Amino acid sequence: MFLNRWQSYVLGLACALLCSSPVWAASLHVQLQDSHGQPLANAVVSLNGPQGAPVGPIPAIMDQVQKQFLPAVLAVRSGTRVSFPNRDDIRHQVYSFSPAKRFELRLYKDTPSEPVLFDKPGLVVLGCNIHDWMVGYIYVTDDPWFAVSDEAGKLHIDDLPVGRYHVTLWHPQITDLSPQTSADIEVPAAGLQLSLPIVLGNAAVAPIPPAPVSSFGEAFKKATDEDR
Repeated sequence: MFLNRWQSYVLGLACALLCSSPVWAASLHVQLQDSHGQPLANAVVSLNGPQGAPVGPIPAIMDQVQKQFLPAVLAVRSGTRVSFPNRDDIRHQVYSFSPAKRFELRLYKDTPSEPVLFDKPGLVVLGCNIHDWMVGYIYVTDDPWFAVSDEAGKLHIDDLPVGRYHVTLWHPQITDLSPQTSADIEVPAAGLQLSLPIVLGNAAVAPIPPAPVSSFGEAFKKATDEDR
């Protein structure tokens, strides 16, 4: 009798957990494009939906290769620790004055011993004190799901719970570098494919790095104008 009651309890608990748990099966495939319908690389899509993320922040890497930040745009979740390895044969001095994260890694080669913690949502514009044309972006978000588009303007996010999501878009060429809100989407169990346009401040899409001299100052000015 005791065994039967215990089995009933375990089965009931398992059923309750299964019924209350989200279905982590859906995939979202997005084609990012500008207002002319051209593919848009280095665009960020973040989603805020009915369930929290299944895992915590995952450590990330912002590399330095051939005097450029790689990737040009890195998206991370708030609370992520980011390493800044230097794979060039010269020293770099990485820093940012952005309100979301002010820091400086003084002249170094290889990899600093401690990663940098990005614990506040917002845009962080990176520069190098030695090479002024080096510009990179770290987009820090509280949203549980996010991705950056590839050279073809495509991205995908897997293991999404079925449900309705609020969509935020960002790209380095958006006016004032402010995120844009897209219409909410409904992700079914079968997954979803869609195209999303981003309105840019410039008519044409230009490569991000290498950028002209003083580009870091211009990017930093845009990122801090709203905080003045």
